[in-house]
Amino acid sequence: QVQVVESGGGLVQAGDSLRLSCAASIRTFSRYDMGWFRQAPGKEREFVATIKWSGISTYYRNSVKGRFTITRDNANNTVYLQMNTLKPEDTAVYYCVAAAAPGGSLFRVDSSEYEYWGQGTQVTVSS
Repeated sequence: QVQVVESGGGLVQAGDSLRLSCAASIRTFSRYDMGWFRQAPGKEREFVATIKWSGISTYYRNSVKGRFTITRDNANNTVYLQMNTLKPEDTAVYYCVAAAAPGGSLFRVDSSEYEYWGQGTQVTVSS
């Protein structure tokens, strides 16, 4: 049974930083592309960032480029999302996702490409 568990969310002020963590109980974790999506109240779920199985390549939505950084630790089956200079519009539930590689798009930005999802962690940024 694969489990994907996020942690690190919370309530912060605009301009602050947070680091989200995601622990995945996937035996072949190093062969999975990982990513983050988010969903704000009343809005559709949207892609945030993705990192290839090797950890070499990453891709971000435009609104977080230069502020968010996705990394992974294949030895510990963990992926991180460092979020700096947070804005109120970053407020959302953040979901960690996993997709077996190779296969799919070069950079997976469509939620349908991911097999495993966590339960989400709330990030609230006050102005």
